[in-house]
Amino acid sequence: MTDATTLVIFGAGGDLTSRLLLPALGQLLTREPSRTVRIVGADREDWTDADLEGVIRTSFATMDAEEAAARVETSYRKTDITKADDLSALLGECSGQVALYFAVPPSIAAASIAAMTPEMLPEGAVLVMEKPFGTDEAGARALNRVLTALVPESQVFRVDHFLGRSTTLNLLGARFANRILEPLWSAESIDSVDIVYDESLALEGRAGYYDSAGALVDMIQSHLLQVLAVLAMEEPAALDEVDFREATGAVLRATHVWNDDPSASSRRARYTAGTVEGVAKPSYVDEPGVDPDRETETLAEATFEVRNARWAGVPFRLRSGKALGEPAREIVVRFRPVRHVPTGLTGTADGAILRFSLGPDRMSLELNLNAEEDPFELERATLSADLGEGALKAYAEVLSGVLDGDPMLAVRGDAAEQCWRIIAPILEAWKSGAVPLEEYEAGSVGPEGWPSAR
Repeated sequence: MTDATTLVIFGAGGDLTSRLLLPALGQLLTREPSRTVRIVGADREDWTDADLEGVIRTSFATMDAEEAAARVETSYRKTDITKADDLSALLGECSGQVALYFAVPPSIAAASIAAMTPEMLPEGAVLVMEKPFGTDEAGARALNRVLTALVPESQVFRVDHFLGRSTTLNLLGARFANRILEPLWSAESIDSVDIVYDESLALEGRAGYYDSAGALVDMIQSHLLQVLAVLAMEEPAALDEVDFREATGAVLRATHVWNDDPSASSRRARYTAGTVEGVAKPSYVDEPGVDPDRETETLAEATFEVRNARWAGVPFRLRSGKALGEPAREIVVRFRPVRHVPTGLTGTADGAILRFSLGPDRMSLELNLNAEEDPFELERATLSADLGEGALKAYAEVLSGVLDGDPMLAVRGDAAEQCWRIIAPILEAWKSGAVPLEEYEAGSVGPEGWPSAR
């Protein structure tokens, strides 16, 4: 694609657009001032061009991108994107390189796609979808059929901003550019892997989406399984849309619930009233918009196995939750201990631990070293390095790929289907009541008896 791209935002008046999409665009255009983007906003609101320009200026200002806002050509069209006539009229005005960003709820996006025809779309147009991609494996497959009937798979961008996080991308350098790690990256040397994303944030007004999803679907089914795929993939020949996505896709196809026992390999819980960082939080069931009968979990944990020659036998524990008092956001790789320690050396000889912290971005390696006072006694020491946040925020990194027509950091259709296939046994076990819904006080570390997030 050229640097001049028309970004059509479906749902221009929504929270996703003003809170995430536009600030990311502002950062990107500040970082790359030679890039030219035209914004066409579409929504049901009775807005004018000036209204959209005001939203853009306000959103760009959060990234100190006021100068970039002045360079953006903007227009607004009142549109019902679920109606073919409205879509045809809107898209008929677009020319050149066009990206259609569905910043709308999944049901609206699906209805809009169903109303589209290939003839409506400008040549080379890309379709940008936010998660969730379907509601189960069959739904994801049906959605993919509709999308790829409109444009080729390479022009479908399923956005998972975790793939644009600098920490996720830093895994590539650590894994593939260091002989000290690359030969050890397998079940021969690694005992277990934890991928944890616990938050102090509670529901924060997101009941409309979250109460029908829960922690398992919201975080593990999408974000954390994508991180697992990057961490466990074979080395791709090149970091491009073909090799990178085939390598991560192969991991997901090999991933299954640990021991094929979803009841024993998963846990779920939701928070009750408590205090988080000095702020009182109501019980989840008392949050506005929550239906207690849904038994939506706010903390989920599941253990998986990647059944291939590299990883068979290694448990991958994925966990994510809300309203927790000691939030942990990290990837923890635990190495096996050495087979033998010479007689005369005392103290711990546990396996090394490699951690990648997910904000602030940091890598640390915990090792056994000789004690300062007694060289015949072993003690733990940690070597660490700050990795930095990267030049672009996660959404801006993904948006850069959208505007360049490079889908490397987008989720491929088969990968979206596999993520639903992987968690399906757990969802079924939970639905049947085979896994109890436990409780934890908001601001605590989680339910009593659960293993530590760290």
